[in-house]
Amino acid sequence: MTSRTNSQCSTNPQQIDFDIHGLVGIRLINPSPSDVAAVSEQLGPLQSPLSREPDLIIRFVESLPTPRIRYLGLHQDGFTDDEFFVLETKKKETKVRIAFDQIGQQCEVVCQSGLPRVPLLMAILNLTVLKKDCVALHASAFIYNGTGVLVTGWAKAGKTEALLAFAAQGAEYVGDEWIILSGDGQKMYGIPESIHLWDWHLQFLPEVRSRVGREDLLLFKRIQWIDKIQRKIPNGKLSQFLPVKYLRRAMPALRRQLHVTMEPQTIFNRGLGTLQAKPEKVFLMINHEDPGVYVEPSDPLGIANQMISSIRYELLPFMAHYLAFKFAFPEKRNEFIESAEELQYDILCRALARKEAYTVWHRYPFSFDELYERMRPFCASTVAEPISCA
Repeated sequence: MTSRTNSQCSTNPQQIDFDIHGLVGIRLINPSPSDVAAVSEQLGPLQSPLSREPDLIIRFVESLPTPRIRYLGLHQDGFTDDEFFVLETKKKETKVRIAFDQIGQQCEVVCQSGLPRVPLLMAILNLTVLKKDCVALHASAFIYNGTGVLVTGWAKAGKTEALLAFAAQGAEYVGDEWIILSGDGQKMYGIPESIHLWDWHLQFLPEVRSRVGREDLLLFKRIQWIDKIQRKIPNGKLSQFLPVKYLRRAMPALRRQLHVTMEPQTIFNRGLGTLQAKPEKVFLMINHEDPGVYVEPSDPLGIANQMISSIRYELLPFMAHYLAFKFAFPEKRNEFIESAEELQYDILCRALARKEAYTVWHRYPFSFDELYERMRPFCASTVAEPISCA
């Protein structure tokens, strides 16, 4: 498979390469401009010709035949006599052929052209970096006054908010959502994908708010007004009227529209920089019900033990498709994927060992200004007295 694929790549005139910090090479074959844009949305502006063989090849085709396909789930996955297809991710129809047994080696994904995203791309990338003695951590990272800061936590814990709070104070962007850590703890690398900004974020980022389109801001005001009105309707007979019932059922979907997506270079006036730094300070973000923001010293290996569960949680959608693949082809398995948890834990523990680490307790949502003021003293190059900050 590898020799055939390399031969095809060398003779194919249309290919676009992405080089992820010299760690993972990704080659697109026959992409349309919209396909390149979709991958750039996921990986950021990391296009660069590869001087080595790619780790991942994504081949785009106009049509992807599935003769005599058998379905798993409600058309979530499918398989033929010798090929496996991902047909749905997050309730979005797609059509992609993935050789799960090749992941960890040079792997090829065949993708029907025109999809808004390449399914499971980040999961495959995050697994592939394990071969480079690196681990992908759900985190954000920045450089503040010359100090590399890593902020991690469970989903919706405040990682992006910490990044934005320090961005407003001149911090240099490294990455958001996924940060790649080297096993020796000396490097962290960012993947500059787009950042989701919620309406309440913009209250603390007036310069960024000024770059948001007028239509988006008007939409936010309308949704907020509707939400305010429906909250004033008391529970009782009035709330049983059909218009009120339908409105309340619709509100969760409306609230999910209270965000915009921006490229990080639009938010960070200093540009993207090198997208890498040495992780010197580690912060674990935890949301609690008490008012105020508190910072206290923590054991870095304790944080590693917590975050390995987060890494595995984020990998669950990928694992669901991998298990479907094993169901379709019970004679096949990928030993690299099977051993990924042990590799992730070993690399993460080594990467975070002996780091200066803190836990940040906060209520959600919170003031960016307060978060910055509480965390700032612990981001200095030296901390004289690492005590809780109340």
